[in-house]
Amino acid sequence: MKKSQFIILLSTTLLAPQLALSQRSIAFDGIENARDMGGLAVQSGQTVRSGLLVRSGNLSKASDADMTVLKEHYRLTDVFDFRLEAEAEAAPDRIVDGVRYTHLSTLPKTLIEPMVSQANDSATKEQTRDMAAMLLKYAVNPKAQKMGRQLYPAIVTDSVAQCYYGRFLRGVLHAEGGVLWHCSQGKDRAGWASAFVLGALGASRQTIVEDFDISNQSYARAVEAMTAKVQEMGGDDEAVAFIRAMVGVSRENFVATLDLIDQKYGSLADYIEHQLGFSKDEQQLLRQKYLTD
Repeated sequence: MKKSQFIILLSTTLLAPQLALSQRSIAFDGIENARDMGGLAVQSGQTVRSGLLVRSGNLSKASDADMTVLKEHYRLTDVFDFRLEAEAEAAPDRIVDGVRYTHLSTLPKTLIEPMVSQANDSATKEQTRDMAAMLLKYAVNPKAQKMGRQLYPAIVTDSVAQCYYGRFLRGVLHAEGGVLWHCSQGKDRAGWASAFVLGALGASRQTIVEDFDISNQSYARAVEAMTAKVQEMGGDDEAVAFIRAMVGVSRENFVATLDLIDQKYGSLADYIEHQLGFSKDEQQLLRQKYLTD
């Protein structure tokens, strides 16, 4: 099985998504899990400005109308893509004229290599053709379950990912117009990018977790359909948790990884300043730029 096929398996929605049940959701034609970060409250009592910061799934299926909205309503100037090269090649973003695209793959190689090895050891040609069947197969595999649980800790402790997320934050700070960031489905790697933006803006942990968890509403139909299938196969709680984390997001793993950041680095604020290299002065400038007066 090719590396690109396995990565796409872990990052592609298997069923049509529902729109997130959030007032910040953006009803694009072909862009999944999209929402404006505007309107979120931070601990200073201010709120994030609307129409400037957008998180979403990839732009490969964006319609002409979607592109017009991004260019004219959000005045988009910068897109940050956190996918692997293989993912981006398989589903390239549609290009918005005049927009700067920055590719920063934040999925650690230390995690990808054993995943690919696992796929090579167990995949068959028939399963390669049926991504849903492959995902169900991995759901009952203890090694795959363990790798799924390791995803978020691997991302936040990887030095390359830390460097790239720091570059992303500086890109957001210096953007001349609207900013959009995404991975494949806009839930895990893009979710951590959103957490770092909100953390730098001074949002509470509750706000950060709730924003992250909205992806489960976006993909609720797919999550429930795949969960039902794995239960029909006799999958246990671990298998169900794997499916929910791969098709949606794992709130439990996300909170546990925030706890890991506190334990290992002191706090999310310390992590952003020291591990991501985004200074307190830069954070203050970010707040001046993106928070209401």
